[in-house]
Amino acid sequence: MFELIYKKYFKKGTLDIFLFSFLVFIVLNLIENLIHYNIGKFHDANNSGIAGIHFTNPSNTDWARIIIIMVIFAILQGFFTTYFSVC
Repeated sequence: MFELIYKKYFKKGTLDIFLFSFLVFIVLNLIENLIHYNIGKFHDANNSGIAGIHFTNPSNTDWARIIIIMVIFAILQGFFTTYFSVC
């Protein structure tokens, strides 16, 4: 069983697909998370309109949370991309 998994995932180019998918997801997700962070931070619950455009840097704790979540989902994105590209 492990021999089949090894042959499937360690073909030439499979690591390239994983790394490319991982890096693209990290970059796009960083931008998306910063936008959502600022929308959530400056959203007024009493105002049902648009929250406005305010951009601030997250605190160190918030950066750690964002990075941990980004890495987890980027790894999943890379695995799913690799899995479905070699099927």
